[in-house]
Amino acid sequence: MTTTFREEEQNYVMTFEGRLDTAATAQVKKDIQALDDCQGRDIILDCSQLSYICSSGLRLFLSVLKNARSKGSRTIIAGLNDEMYDVFVETGFTQLFEIRRG
Repeated sequence: MTTTFREEEQNYVMTFEGRLDTAATAQVKKDIQALDDCQGRDIILDCSQLSYICSSGLRLFLSVLKNARSKGSRTIIAGLNDEMYDVFVETGFTQLFEIRRG
């Protein structure tokens, strides 16, 4: 699992590449701390290269959402492939997050 953080057009973008499985969540939890100071910036979680996400990975996404909302920022999930989108539908995450496909 590889994550990349960048600032883009006044937003914070975190890109996830590979499998966000249980073994990867400890490192990803550290990586997403870069998103904590999002005051006034939207967060885009780029999942276009994400091939798998476990339940603890989904909880990490929820923690990003909760932090962003408390600071008046939006959390957007972008680039989900069909399989990953189905996971987000089944877990109800499409009701919590703004989803941008394609």
